[in-house]
Amino acid sequence: MRLILRFFGILFSAAAVLFVVGAAVGGYFYWKYSQDLPDHAALSNYEPPVMTRVHAADGSLLAEYARERRLYLPIQAMPKIVVAAFLSAEDKNFYKHGGIDPEGIVRAFLTNAKSGKRQGASTITQQVAKNFLLSSEQTYDRKIKEALLALRIEAAYSKDKILELYLNEIFLGTIVPGRNLHGVAAAALDYFGKSVHELTINEAAYLAALPKGPNNYHPYRKTQAALDRRNEIIRLMAENGYITKEEADSAKKMPLGVNPRVAFPNAANANYFTEEVRREISERYGEKKLYEGGLSVRTTLDPKMQAWARKALVDGLVRYDQAHGWRGPVTKVDLTGRDWGMAAAEVPALGDVAPWRLAVVLGNGGGGVQIGLQPKREASGQVGKDRETGVITPEGMRWAGRANLQAGDMVYVEAMDGGRGQFRLRQKPEVSGAIVAMDPNTGRVHAMVGGFSYDESEFNRATQAMRQPGSSFKPIVYSAALDNGYTPASIIQDTPITIEAGPGQEAWTPSNYDGKSGGPHTLRYGIEHSKNLMTVRLAKDVGMPLIAEYARRFGVYDDMLPVLPMSLGAGETTVMRMVTAYSMLANGGRRIRPTLIDRIQDRIGETIYRHDNRKCIGCDAEKWSGQDEPKLVDDSEQVLDPLTAYQMVSIMEGVVQRGTATILKQIGKPLAGKTGTTNDAKDAWFVGFSPDLAVGIYIGFDKPRSLGDRATGGGLAAPIALEFLKTALKDKPPTPFRVPPGIKLIRINLASGTRAGSGEGAGTILEAFKPGTAPPDSYSAPSSSGGGQAAAPAAVAPDPDRAAQAGGLY
Repeated sequence: MRLILRFFGILFSAAAVLFVVGAAVGGYFYWKYSQDLPDHAALSNYEPPVMTRVHAADGSLLAEYARERRLYLPIQAMPKIVVAAFLSAEDKNFYKHGGIDPEGIVRAFLTNAKSGKRQGASTITQQVAKNFLLSSEQTYDRKIKEALLALRIEAAYSKDKILELYLNEIFLGTIVPGRNLHGVAAAALDYFGKSVHELTINEAAYLAALPKGPNNYHPYRKTQAALDRRNEIIRLMAENGYITKEEADSAKKMPLGVNPRVAFPNAANANYFTEEVRREISERYGEKKLYEGGLSVRTTLDPKMQAWARKALVDGLVRYDQAHGWRGPVTKVDLTGRDWGMAAAEVPALGDVAPWRLAVVLGNGGGGVQIGLQPKREASGQVGKDRETGVITPEGMRWAGRANLQAGDMVYVEAMDGGRGQFRLRQKPEVSGAIVAMDPNTGRVHAMVGGFSYDESEFNRATQAMRQPGSSFKPIVYSAALDNGYTPASIIQDTPITIEAGPGQEAWTPSNYDGKSGGPHTLRYGIEHSKNLMTVRLAKDVGMPLIAEYARRFGVYDDMLPVLPMSLGAGETTVMRMVTAYSMLANGGRRIRPTLIDRIQDRIGETIYRHDNRKCIGCDAEKWSGQDEPKLVDDSEQVLDPLTAYQMVSIMEGVVQRGTATILKQIGKPLAGKTGTTNDAKDAWFVGFSPDLAVGIYIGFDKPRSLGDRATGGGLAAPIALEFLKTALKDKPPTPFRVPPGIKLIRINLASGTRAGSGEGAGTILEAFKPGTAPPDSYSAPSSSGGGQAAAPAAVAPDPDRAAQAGGLY
């Protein structure tokens, strides 16, 4: 008995010693590995990188910017079927263990010993510790730290919080090149094109298969492995009681169903616009905020108007380009002994020129040129197996003259209306241009296109191209004159003038576009018919320093050189600036700030930027108690007298009715504007507006050269404006421009500027005058001027100081 007691005593003592030694060793390792453990308290303030999303004015998605594509969802919003799939796949005892799962460790050990396959035993909590606080290196040190952190995390946070962090952080692969998906919400969108709340059992199970290795279960490259793993997770979901056996059997029969979303339906039309938005956000908040801040950006873009603007510009560029002939194929491929589809697929195609398609010439005959359309690529990126052929008809090649297409030539084509398998030959235009459409009352940019193709050139000609505006600058000159004593009926000489330059410099002798001069005309006539000589005389009299100040006020130039050639638009500016300046004429002379962004919200929905800063008086009333209705107070700066602004609008209406932009008359709506053509016709412009829409178009080569001897803004840019405005204003009522209080409308003789007599009908116009500036009821014949010129009876002195100047001849 004593021996038995002694044996148990020795055994107990040994066990005690081993326990103490084990505890000491364990304590030492705990102390050692606890020394440099990351602070798990950081998880409580964790803000994961979340993608910024950019929306059009109608709410449609335009773009997403992120380094890690993630949409953060709180656990309360996470669908139960998704939670069930991930728990079954990764950690079925998650809600039972304290951070480390002994059962899982034993199961993994037995599985590894039995099958030889490596199976991990990390819990979801351990994965959170690794993903958030540790590296991914495969070492024992890291595994020990991971386990210790898991215990601490479990003590500090609720199970739901830990699961929320996991489901929003986990990497779930890349289905679209360049789009690294983090979290189940972003993955649901990219893999299945649907919200996480719309996922079915089989779809949720497939997403739950991905954390083990997205590339191992790629839906296209490893389809069978993906199906097997998905079905295994479905089986586990049923085994764990989350779904019934019948639901599991039905889900296993489903295909993977991966259907990558078409994320941005308006992307091809709006690339220039969205890139400008991206650049602005980056400059305003920095790249970290842009790519990780989870901003929600509501832009001013109208998708319909953007599509109309792009089509109008592209049609105009193609129209000009085709008039100058065929330049040859895009490139040539060798079809000898090859599948023509694979050969054609090797040639990069512009992705934003739909409905154009790249095609390879297969031969001639059969009523035209036989072509094979470049095969489309499948979602996996592989070249599609379908082959489409067609024919470029003689009608579709007529513009190209004697284009000699040979087998292997790669060309762009466009399907002909109503012609099955019939195509029209196309070519990328060398000429380029831009169009901007803006709300003249708010500065909101509804549409902006910066060139033929963003894929070909990211250079935005609407905002980055500095070009001479030519005669489209003249309204700024005339506005300065009207604001300083002139009237629309003031007479100016359209006669040759020579401007003496400084010592050692040649004198400058400007001329009209047609090389002719026409004697005295009204100021209105000078704008309507774009007379250079009249403009230079007017600018000389008003003074270039004053005109430079008006150019600065309107934002056309920041610091214009005050020399007379600048009065004809010899400086450089952008389409955006010109449209903004014209908008200020249209809105009564108020300053506006052009904007592509209406509002920006941060990740929690707080508004951090709003373009509209108008104050709303009475908008905060809790209820109506008989008070006045709310009022929006616009305290924007007045850059031009509203009466002057209307006079200029009225004159520019004449440009459409009688002047250089009469092509726009057919729209049948109140329109005003001005064409512009620079020296040697290197730039062609039209800028104009209705009461609620301003638009500007520029056409020119990126490396400036002449557009042709007969090229003008009226012949090249105005037709683009016509195509766009005809569609954009189609459903708008013909609202006239608002006449401000104080303007007097008096009928005058259009040619002489004198008050029209009672019997005059044709050749008269209702002209806008400020108080006290109307033509007199009768005239006395003035004497000849000191310069020997006959004075015009229409002379209306711009102000008393100029009354003696040759009867008003300038």
